Amino acid sequence: MYMVAGLGNPGRQYEGTRHNCGFEALDVLMKKYSVTLTETKCQAFYGKCMIEGQKTLLVKPQTYMNLSGTAIQGLADFYKIDTANELIVICDDINLAPGLLRVRPKGSAGGHNGLKDIISKIGSEDFIRIRVGVGEKPAGWDLADHVLGHFSAEDEKLMEESRQRAAEAVEMIISGEPVDKVMSKYNTKKV
Repeated sequence: MYMVAGLGNPGRQYEGTRHNCGFEALDVLMKKYSVTLTETKCQAFYGKCMIEGQKTLLVKPQTYMNLSGTAIQGLADFYKIDTANELIVICDDINLAPGLLRVRPKGSAGGHNGLKDIISKIGSEDFIRIRVGVGEKPAGWDLADHVLGHFSAEDEKLMEESRQRAAEAVEMIISGEPVDKVMSKYNTKKV
């Protein structure tokens, strides 16, 4: 069974912010597979579906970004998810321009507090992550103000495309394609 977790912050005040692009990429999958997140467990909302013939949990932690690992670890334990092979996390990345993706089979948190908490809670850096570019913070800005801010109209168009591409990357991974093949397709600038 796969678990796809989109990271973000719960609450209307955070909708559409840079930090919530993981939630919004998950929304693309929810719509395509007609999933509503009606189940609650381990401080997360989740729903079940079949993607590419595989049982899949779509998960939105409700712990706020910095404590995302609590929900991920709890659900992974409950559903016996092999986190190295069956966990896919979608999150924002300020080191990538809007519209760009970076798929990785494992790695450090790279300064992302949500990933840092997941690594801490599951005890491993070995899980697939899809980082969605939201752009660097402008000079002199507070990082929290940047990631909790909204996109310009121009960047929002790029983000719509990147959320779709992130969902496609999830489907490709779940279909059994090697992660390096997914990386070569999605870790490049969309032209």
